[in-house]
Amino acid sequence: MKYSLTLLLLLFISAAFAQQTTGSKKLIQFTGIITDVDSNTVVPYVTVTNLTNKGQRYAANYKGYFSFIAHPGDTILYTAVGYRDLLLSIPTQIEDSKYTAMVKLKAEIVNLPTVRVYPWATVEEFTRDFMSMKIADDDFSIAMRNVSQESISGLLQTLPRDAGEISGINFKLNHDRSLNKNMVQSNPLLNPFAWGKLMQSIFKGDKSRSEGN
Repeated sequence: MKYSLTLLLLLFISAAFAQQTTGSKKLIQFTGIITDVDSNTVVPYVTVTNLTNKGQRYAANYKGYFSFIAHPGDTILYTAVGYRDLLLSIPTQIEDSKYTAMVKLKAEIVNLPTVRVYPWATVEEFTRDFMSMKIADDDFSIAMRNVSQESISGLLQTLPRDAGEISGINFKLNHDRSLNKNMVQSNPLLNPFAWGKLMQSIFKGDKSRSEGN
């Protein structure tokens, strides 16, 4: 009975001492910004887990900023999709009531195996398409076909004029205008000889119709 009381007293003292130690543990405002280690760009929506405080989880915002209450010496886990997990600890010796950390995550590169996609579902389809395939001409045949008269005529109909060609045409038109600027075209309605020929044609027509009657 005496030993039992002594054991209970020791347990009570230990529990009270542990509770006093836990309650007197310092609290700090832990904040930080999470960026990429290579590009220094912010990493948004990172999951921040305080492993020491029963796995309490927090989330950084779209600017990579986070803030929560923690204790000095807590172990913090940072996880994000496409990045390697990072495990850091808050320093144990912090004189101020707040602590700010610059966290840098390393991008996780995943090399996927090469996948080739073929348009044939079976070997028979590949054999049929291969046998019916038209063999391309050699370089000389392709070059002769490109410089043929039919090819050049087709290109003349579709290709736009370049700057040199447009400049040459404009120069020729300006030259023709300068040569013909003093030439005045006569109006056939004011020409008496034209009127005479017209009257003769009318008279000949009337005469031929009268002789026919």
